[in-house]
Amino acid sequence: MNRSRLLMIGGLALAVGLLVAFTVYNRLRTFAGSGSNERGVAVVVAANDIPVGTKLEAHDVRAITLPQSDVPPGYFSATSQVLGRGAILPVSKGEFILPSKLAALNAGAGLPSMIPQGMRAVSVRVNDVVSVAGFVQPGTRVDVLATGSEGSGNERQTTTVLENVAVIAVGKSLERNATGEAQTAPVITLLVSPDDAQKLALASQEGRIQLSLRNPLDTKKGGIGATRTSSLYPGEIPVAAAPKPKVHKVVAKVPAAVPPTSYQIEMIRGSKREENKFDPTQPQ
Repeated sequence: MNRSRLLMIGGLALAVGLLVAFTVYNRLRTFAGSGSNERGVAVVVAANDIPVGTKLEAHDVRAITLPQSDVPPGYFSATSQVLGRGAILPVSKGEFILPSKLAALNAGAGLPSMIPQGMRAVSVRVNDVVSVAGFVQPGTRVDVLATGSEGSGNERQTTTVLENVAVIAVGKSLERNATGEAQTAPVITLLVSPDDAQKLALASQEGRIQLSLRNPLDTKKGGIGATRTSSLYPGEIPVAAAPKPKVHKVVAKVPAAVPPTSYQIEMIRGSKREENKFDPTQPQ
């Protein structure tokens, strides 16, 4: 009795195992069949790390075959399609070469290929202070501040002339330091519009400029008023102008005429002439 029950349980377990194995086998075969039936396509990837501004050559790229479902939109299928074009973004080894990472066709390589149409690259002379201790690097964004005097006035002021400007080069380097360390150079190149290029050139000639480093996520622009020297010393009392002296009109008093104290009378008698004086205040 017990032996029959054990045989029955063993046979049932064997049947269930065979059913599960058959199901798994069919699914694996279906998956393998569908994978092998998918058409493979050639796609161009980076054969080495490609820095910004590099002109792509044959040793920089290679073509590999991948399933159609694994390739990204806009891929290149032949290396001849990318040779001679400049990289405007860094590309790591094994990455897909895509149109968004390359300069336009016939745009060349280097810095000119990185300038979008309608924009200009303008360089300004800097030092450790102006370049924020060397932390202004390619890919960062800055505000440009100008300090000078307005017109013929002697009071100096600082004004934000440009906001949220992209830095595309520091010295001759087109990409930031991989370690994130500061890199210093005597010249920094900014990407600006033609109108802003004129403002930047004028600010560099008329006064002194300062770069203000921005958070890359802070893209807000707002009207910032000029800061004048007088606003730095709010407690200072301006010197009052000396009051003008008041003019008082003085009327001169004319003294009254003083009557004579004595009278002189001339008397003529024949050929004689006599003069007599008398004081009217004295009794006669």
